[in-house]
Amino acid sequence: MADSTRERKKSKKPSNTNFKQQRLKAWQPILTAKTALPLFFIIGVVFIPIGSVLLAASDNVQEKYVEYTNCETSNGGRCDKFLENVTNTGKTCVCTVKFSLSKAFKGDVFMYYGLSNFYQNHRRYVRSRDDLQLHGELNGKVSSDCDPFAKVNDTPIAPCGAIANSLFNDTFKLTWLKSSTEKVNVNLTFKDIAWKSDREVKFKNPSGNLKDAFKDYTKPPNWPRPVYELDTENADNNGFQNQDFIVWMRTAAFSTFRKLYRKIVHTGEFESGLPEGDYQLDINYNFPVTSFDGEKRVILSTTSWIGGKNPFLGIAYITVGVLCLVLGLSFLIIHLKFGKRDYTNSDRGMQLQEMRN
Repeated sequence: MADSTRERKKSKKPSNTNFKQQRLKAWQPILTAKTALPLFFIIGVVFIPIGSVLLAASDNVQEKYVEYTNCETSNGGRCDKFLENVTNTGKTCVCTVKFSLSKAFKGDVFMYYGLSNFYQNHRRYVRSRDDLQLHGELNGKVSSDCDPFAKVNDTPIAPCGAIANSLFNDTFKLTWLKSSTEKVNVNLTFKDIAWKSDREVKFKNPSGNLKDAFKDYTKPPNWPRPVYELDTENADNNGFQNQDFIVWMRTAAFSTFRKLYRKIVHTGEFESGLPEGDYQLDINYNFPVTSFDGEKRVILSTTSWIGGKNPFLGIAYITVGVLCLVLGLSFLIIHLKFGKRDYTNSDRGMQLQEMRN
């Protein structure tokens, strides 16, 4: 009795259950022409109309690109050349670009700035920041990820890192040239241009007076002013909660990108959007790009129920739908032509061949 008890204890055989003995009911689909072909046609019939709707919505979005990389001053000099030998002095180059809207921009209108050949997606660039510092935790230390923009002569930088140091700081003023003698300024607002989660969670200012809070820190090398003076007109838009700074710190995925700069305030003559006509863009040119063969632009854009102008999603749906229809038709032709073979005659032929051998 003792020996049999020991054998049962040592036995590694699973217990006699349906699960452990793999006796559970299973279903294995067998793909045949009757089951697979309808799927191709259903996907094609559904995806093509969806893609067409998305593409139509994207095409209804109005956009106006205003290139200003080679913007010139009233004296005829290029601003980018002027800034090559001027760094961190607070001086700026002022230039003007005029453009026209052939059609009125109705509804909400947004102003973006765009950059080309600027790689915010570089691995070391993306890591070059101190999230604890940006959260308002100033303890005299900075993350090693910020190097070489962590300290200046042993004084810590706030905000530290390559992303903050390369902050885009061109500013714009938009004017509607209503007539040859009348100009109307277009009101722009910075409110809510940054994500709500960034404004309320990721970026916080240290408590107390900002100037006193940052007294033991220095500004990034490329900045003309410290972080508590980023916005000289709106005191509540300074420090780490400056919305232009927050927008810039959310790095772009590609080397050509756009970031939201301002929203058009829909009041007065701009209540329904931007009317058609001539416009003037006054630019405080502070961000040189010729050193890395970059380009700059301002984009005015409306939106639709799917957001901004982006035809990729609609094209992708239509492409997949057309591909499924083509494959479905091809497989259907193959099935009709070769799917009904006479297996009886084939079997007889094999038997005769075996008898001959």
